[in-house]
Amino acid sequence: MKIAVPIEVRPGENRVALDPESCRKLVQAGAEVAVEPGAGKRAFFPDEAYRQAGATLGDPWNADLVLKVNAPMELPGGAFEADRLKPGAILLASLFPTRHLDAMQKLAARGVTAFSTDCIPRTTRAQAMDTLSSQANITGYKGVLLGAAEFPGYFPMFMTAAGTTPQAKVFVIGAGVAGLQAIATARRLGASVSATDVRPEVREQIESVGGKYVGIDVKAQAGGGYAAELSAEDKALQARMLAGHCAGMDVVVTTALIGGVFAPRLLDEAIVATMKPGSVIVDLGADGGGNCALSRPGETVTAHGVRILAPLNLPATLPRA
Repeated sequence: MKIAVPIEVRPGENRVALDPESCRKLVQAGAEVAVEPGAGKRAFFPDEAYRQAGATLGDPWNADLVLKVNAPMELPGGAFEADRLKPGAILLASLFPTRHLDAMQKLAARGVTAFSTDCIPRTTRAQAMDTLSSQANITGYKGVLLGAAEFPGYFPMFMTAAGTTPQAKVFVIGAGVAGLQAIATARRLGASVSATDVRPEVREQIESVGGKYVGIDVKAQAGGGYAAELSAEDKALQARMLAGHCAGMDVVVTTALIGGVFAPRLLDEAIVATMKPGSVIVDLGADGGGNCALSRPGETVTAHGVRILAPLNLPATLPRA
């Protein structure tokens, strides 16, 4: 079997679908591996590392199996990556099919068998292949670092001769993989951390990584470890809880996702207006449209004295993670 790895063309993407060590294992297993020159450069994997691992450098599109990080995209000049795959090929990537319907249609038209690694169920047996969870872990970690850098104060309590500064108060909304990592990272930085989730069964997980659970009397369990859409009544209960709790926070990190659809809007302008001047919101749902009504995906804005960060594709900022 010929396996190939092309350069990722998504703007700002630094990751590569195959590192040299994994490439070596595939070659030892009998596969022929082709890597497009420069595919690993932005992840600090030089072409020579792939060559030493047994790969050839060349055209990645005439292969039986193509490995990518992202869904096929349109190329400069109007061509489309999906059209470069040979008919009947296999594509393995994080496709996010509901967000890239045009790409899915093009793949189907060429008879490509596409495996979307972000759709793998969040189960014990499948977790080694679950790229959505592994990349969400990076998102939660890096999101808190961005929030700490933007916050105009310390995260930990400091006691000095000049006086004592209190801990920053961090509130994490959503306790999936990204949320749990955000809680753990904020605690390591010395903050006082509270967190909430519409799934009450995650209370133990929140507390296990150092967070204080903030409950809400709703239940929204969906398949694959994700929350389901709330009813109108439950949304009203959630909004009241968020409004009361966010007002006293220094940093709010939102990580809420609903499997297969866009991110739910949790923080409206009225909630943002109750927050302290100088406080920070890190909207980690920006790739799915955003959890905050005032977020601008890919930008940092200020509203009512609150800095609102809506970073996109944070895993690409840590391509070696």
